[in-house]
Amino acid sequence: MVGALYRTDGERLWRAVYGFAQDREVASDAVAEAFAQCLARGDAVRSPKAWVWRAAFRIAAGELQRRGRLTPLTGDPAYEMAEQDDELLRALAALPGRQRAALVLRYYAGYDANGIAEILGCSAATVRVHVSRGRKRLETLLGGHDD
Repeated sequence: MVGALYRTDGERLWRAVYGFAQDREVASDAVAEAFAQCLARGDAVRSPKAWVWRAAFRIAAGELQRRGRLTPLTGDPAYEMAEQDDELLRALAALPGRQRAALVLRYYAGYDANGIAEILGCSAATVRVHVSRGRKRLETLLGGHDD
């Protein structure tokens, strides 16, 4: 089950965590650790997909908090995130962590407010606030682009 989940969601999860963390190493470590922990827990995990997504974001957030900052973008971020551009990644990096996570999970990973709330450990109403504020801030940062 976890192996199949890795094959279907692994790359997508990595890209979402990378969009949140803005750091290749953090994204790779968080995704690998989330899948490893899920595998170790076995049948104790009721919903592996939701558990792995939640765990990966929490692991990444913990590492970023431990570092006390976000690592600046270097190199060509479009190499791993072909669907995103540098300008968007830089704008995402300027957002607070929860807003960034909510936007990435909503618009890149396709989760609804309830799914995001489960992953982030907050209410759906809080998620809607983060998405709304994040969109407004992105619009300002991107000069009014609405995509």
